[in-house]
Amino acid sequence: MIWTPHLTVAAVIERDGKMLMVEELADSRNVYNQPAGHVENQETIYDAVIREVNEETAWCFKPEYIVGLYKWRKPEKDQTFVRICFAGTVENHNPTQPLDDGILAASWISTEQILNMNAEKMRSPLVKQCINDYRQGKQYPLDFITEW
Repeated sequence: MIWTPHLTVAAVIERDGKMLMVEELADSRNVYNQPAGHVENQETIYDAVIREVNEETAWCFKPEYIVGLYKWRKPEKDQTFVRICFAGTVENHNPTQPLDDGILAASWISTEQILNMNAEKMRSPLVKQCINDYRQGKQYPLDFITEW
C-alpha cells in the first residue's frame, strides 16, 4: 500500500498586531485555523493558497514568502498532512462574498489571544507552530518551490 499524505497550504496574515483567522467546524468542533486547505489536482501550490484565503475569508491574498514546511500525523484518523505555510498581505475584501462550507467566521484576532488559546481550540498544532515560526522571522523565498 502506498502512503499518501494530504498536501495543504496555509497563510499567516498579520495586520496591526492581529492575525486573520478562520473559525471553522471540524470534526464536530468549533476550532481556529489560519486560512488553509488542500491543494487541488492540477493546481499550483501558489494558486492554492491564494484560492483558499479568498474562499475562507473573502480577502485577496498576495503571498510574499514561505514560513515553513510541516508534516503532522493526526493520530485519531491515522492521516498525515504536509502543510506549506505562506506569509503575505491581503487587500480588496468582499464582505458580501459567502465563505467556504464549514467556515463560521473570518476575523482579525490578536496574536497574543491566539497563542493563549487552549490547544483544543486549534484545528491542529500546526496553527500555533506557524505563528511562532512567523514571529521568529523564518522566511524562505517563493521560488523555493519548483513545480513541473
